[in-house]
Amino acid sequence: MYESLFQPIKVGPLTIPNRIVRSAHSTALPLKRLIAYHEARAVGGVGMSTLEATSVHLSSPAMRSIIPLHDDAVIDFYKELSTALKPHGMKMLQQIYHPGSARAPGKGTTQISASPIPNPIAGGIPIEMTPSMIEEMVQAFAAAARRCRDGGLDGVDIHASSGYLIEQFLSPANNIRTDEYGGSLENRMRFLMEIIHAIRQEVGNDICVGIRLPNEEYIPGGLTAEDNAEIAKIVEPHVDYISLHMGSYWRFHKLLSPMDDPLGHEMPANEPITTQLTKPTIVVGRIMTLDQANTIVTEGQADMVSMVRALIADPGLVNKAKQGNTDLIRPCIGSNFGCVGQIMSTGKLGCVVNVAAAKETEVTFEPSEKPKSIEKILIVGGGPAGLEAARTAAILGHDVHLHEATKQLGGQVTIAASAPHRSDIGAITKWLESEMERLEINVTLNSIVDPDLVAEINPDRIILATGSTPRSDGFQLTTPIAPLKGFELDHVYSSWDVLGFGGRVTTEGPAVVFDDTGTFEAISVADSLLDRGMQVTLVSRYESLGASLPYPPATVEAAKERLMSQNFDFIGGHYIQAITQDEVMIGVPFTERKRRLQANTVALISYNHPNRELGDYLAGQITEAKPKIHTIGDASGTNGIQAAIHQAANLIRSL
Repeated sequence: MYESLFQPIKVGPLTIPNRIVRSAHSTALPLKRLIAYHEARAVGGVGMSTLEATSVHLSSPAMRSIIPLHDDAVIDFYKELSTALKPHGMKMLQQIYHPGSARAPGKGTTQISASPIPNPIAGGIPIEMTPSMIEEMVQAFAAAARRCRDGGLDGVDIHASSGYLIEQFLSPANNIRTDEYGGSLENRMRFLMEIIHAIRQEVGNDICVGIRLPNEEYIPGGLTAEDNAEIAKIVEPHVDYISLHMGSYWRFHKLLSPMDDPLGHEMPANEPITTQLTKPTIVVGRIMTLDQANTIVTEGQADMVSMVRALIADPGLVNKAKQGNTDLIRPCIGSNFGCVGQIMSTGKLGCVVNVAAAKETEVTFEPSEKPKSIEKILIVGGGPAGLEAARTAAILGHDVHLHEATKQLGGQVTIAASAPHRSDIGAITKWLESEMERLEINVTLNSIVDPDLVAEINPDRIILATGSTPRSDGFQLTTPIAPLKGFELDHVYSSWDVLGFGGRVTTEGPAVVFDDTGTFEAISVADSLLDRGMQVTLVSRYESLGASLPYPPATVEAAKERLMSQNFDFIGGHYIQAITQDEVMIGVPFTERKRRLQANTVALISYNHPNRELGDYLAGQITEAKPKIHTIGDASGTNGIQAAIHQAANLIRSL
């Protein structure tokens, strides 16, 4: 199975043991934890991995990486890293770059670029690089490659994509120079070619020298796939492989492929480039399964496949597949909430489904420490929190009994996954459900847990993962003690109703969706109503769509494009004053501003009610130490899959 993926490949001076690789991505990890993070993927069988993009020059020290690539001090770190990884056979490269205008100006740094064109996210007006600055930068790239070689790394990956400095020179939309570095394609490529030649002069063929090029730039007037095919053909004789990746800061989400994008969405843009190349190629872009990766390699669409997020979710993916245990691979759901969204918003890498991601020095991927004692554990609720708790407890040897009140497992993830463009989110609960069978966990559906059932089971411990339900009392946060006028009308619905998990919903538009929480819930409801042919206005307490989600450019922007391309409007910074039979009256908090919107369908997305009744009752009845009671997931007042899974895993591991 997957024979094509497990064939070695010769890449310059390297022989890579298989075709599953990891292109560079930010981790922001301290050096010891960075080594452990990459070592976990090496142990898991990855063929080649690339350290995160790191600046070669002090004009922009590493944004989130703390690798001092601009200084010879980095060599000792590279030696330590190389020593840890070499026994596992994974080849390790360093991506070398300079962000140019994509790094906001700050204290002690200079924002530079090919031309003084601002970056749409970073802002600022960069300095147009002079010829002497260009020469200094070229030599900085060469010195960085030497440090990588001297530290024992297997190669360098020249980052000429993603809207950073080298691509800023390549792009006719970012490079409006009139000297020898601007104008014609030959001139716009001059900076890149000088970098490649300087690196080769410095390291020769001692290490692998690869390059990441764009396929589609997504800037009006920028590089197209056909332009990039020409660039790739010119560069090819001078490098050992070509890696392709789309996007720029003008359309940031295309750099990061949220679940809104189809699987393998970059492949059409790759095709005119890869088909004309003879050197090994690497492709990326929502390649989430081994079936998909194997097809790409088998059909000759590319020689290697990068599966970054899938390997954050499960570092052992490759070896599990080689051993015929693909059913044990914990799936990535592609939300970007835990990885890129979290690192861009908090500076900390994580993963929605993997509690150990980026914590490998402290947390094992699977629970390993023996519990203090083996217990009978009753888990109430079969959503992500309950399922993760049950799985972890069973692995540790506990006697687990899971009871779910409805006829199916999955909880609110099942509801969320039913929305348009969100089906991937259900991959994790489907996998956890399969784990219930594999681990032979005692699961009972359609079971309402009450005191009599608790007495019958007589558990040592009760874990309440009872989730939450939409409120039906007209609550909105702007006016917390004044119920919303008109909330009880027949055409006013919850998200569960709209997504088919409540009562019948009218199909008559126009519709108004009110978003009180800033999560993806309101977006999914709007998608669903648009799919029914309605005109939809989303009114939010927040100033933007999905405002409370981690780093919206990576998690919300794709959905925003989709919504805005339809019969959809957004009104931010408002609350609802009242609902009538055919109108919604909205206002701006603490002002006299009022508006009326026609609405025959209204969906209220506000804070849910945590289902704590059973826990409150049991806490009042139990006077002895047994059973101990814990509450996790939405019932504890948190919100979202990541909190649910992590709470569950951490609780059971701590017992």
